[in-house]
Amino acid sequence: MFDDLSEKLERVFKKLRGAGKLTEKNIKDSLREVRRTLLEADVNFKVAKDFVKSVEDKAVGRETLHSITPGQQVIKIVHREMIHLLGEKVAELNISPTPPTIIMLCGLQGSGKTTLAAKLGLYYRRDGKKSLLVAADIYRPAAVSQLKTLGAGLNIEVFHKDKTPPIICKKALEYAREKGFTHIIFDTAGRLHIDDELMGELSEIKELTNPTEILLVADAMTGQDAVNIALEFDRRLGITGVALTKLDGDARGGAALSIRAVVGKPIKLVGVGEKPHALEKFYPDRMASRILGMGDIITLVEKAQKSIDLKEAEKLAKKLEKETFNLEDFYTQLQQLKKMGPLESLLEMIPGAGKSLKGIKLDGDELMRIEAILNSMTKQEKKNPHIINGSRRKRIARGSGTSLQEVNGLMKQFAQMQKMLKKFSGKKMKAFGKGFSPFGL
Repeated sequence: MFDDLSEKLERVFKKLRGAGKLTEKNIKDSLREVRRTLLEADVNFKVAKDFVKSVEDKAVGRETLHSITPGQQVIKIVHREMIHLLGEKVAELNISPTPPTIIMLCGLQGSGKTTLAAKLGLYYRRDGKKSLLVAADIYRPAAVSQLKTLGAGLNIEVFHKDKTPPIICKKALEYAREKGFTHIIFDTAGRLHIDDELMGELSEIKELTNPTEILLVADAMTGQDAVNIALEFDRRLGITGVALTKLDGDARGGAALSIRAVVGKPIKLVGVGEKPHALEKFYPDRMASRILGMGDIITLVEKAQKSIDLKEAEKLAKKLEKETFNLEDFYTQLQQLKKMGPLESLLEMIPGAGKSLKGIKLDGDELMRIEAILNSMTKQEKKNPHIINGSRRKRIARGSGTSLQEVNGLMKQFAQMQKMLKKFSGKKMKAFGKGFSPFGL
C-alpha cells in the first residue's frame, strides 16, 4: 500500500533528519521534493500545492529552525498536515433513526461495488445487525448471480426481482421493513459519470428510497481521475462519503490524498483485501502514519484482538512454560496469523519493518507451502516432531507436493524456533503475561 510514495518521502525525510542545522532554503528544497513526490503519486495538483504551502508556512519559523531536532520538527508538521488533508477524524457511517438504514453504493463499473456490498453485510452482522443485499445491477452479465453467491457464502439474504433498478430498490425497501432488517444495501450498476441516462436512474432510486448513505465506491488505483468521478457523482447525487477499494493493491495514493480535499466528502471505508472481512473504517491519523513510514501499531493490535483465540493463546503460553511447543501448536499459530490478513499488510503496520525487509518476497505462497507440509503430517508427527525421520520426510514431501529440501528447511527452522523459545521458558515466559504468542500476536 503506497510503497513507492512512502519510500520517496522517507528519502526526503532522511535528508532532513541528517541536517544538523536547517535553513529556510533547505526546508524549501525538501518541500519541493515532497511536492514532486505527491504529483508523481497522482495527487491533484492544487491539493499538492496547498499541502506544501501549508507545511512551509508552519515549518519556516523561528521555533522550528532553532529547535534541537529541526528535521524531526518539520516531519512532525508534515504528519500533522497530512492528517488534516485526509480528514482529521473518523467519519462514521450514518444510521437512520427509523430502520432500515439504507446504503446506496454507486460508482464506475469494476470499482468493486458488488464485493463491497457483501463485505458491508458482514461488517454490520459483526455488530449484531441484520442486512439485506439488493441486486440492482441488471446490466452487467452475472452481477446478480455474483451477489447471490457472495450472500449465500456469508449467509446474508439477497433480494432480486425482474424489474427496473428503481422498482427493485423500492420493492426491496418494502420487503426489508416487513421482515425487520436493520440495514439494506443497494448494489447498483456501474456507470460512467457522463452517462446521463444511467445517472438519471440513480437519481430516481434516490428519490424513491431516500438513502441514509450514498457511498461512492472508488478504486484506489484509479489515481487523480477518481477525483473528477467523485465530483460529478456528488454534483448529480449528493454523495455522503467515499469507500476506497483495492487499497491492498499497487495504489499510488493519489485518490486517497485528493478526494477528501477536493470533493469535501469524507472517506468512510477502505477495502484492504479480497476476503469478506477485509473492510475497515478509514482512520486519517493511522493512514497518514503508514504513508509516512511510521507504521500503524493500533490497527495491528486491533486485528490481533479480533483474530486471535485468547483461550488458545493461554493454552500455548502454558505449553511454552513447560517447553512442549510442537508442530501442532505451530500449525494453530499459522492459522491464526492467516486470519489477520496478508503478511505484507501486517508488516507495513510495524514502524521500520517495511524498510528493513525491503527486497524480501513476502507473498502468501510460502505460508501455503508450510501449511501443505504440516497438513501432510500425521497427528503423531505434529505432536512429536523428533520421530520425523528420512522416510517420513520423503512421504510428507510427496503428500504436500513440495520437495524434500523444503520439508528439511521447515524442520530446521522449527528446531531453531524451539531453541529460541527455550530461552524464554519458565519464569521468563511469565513476564510476558497471559496470552503470549511466539509470533508477538
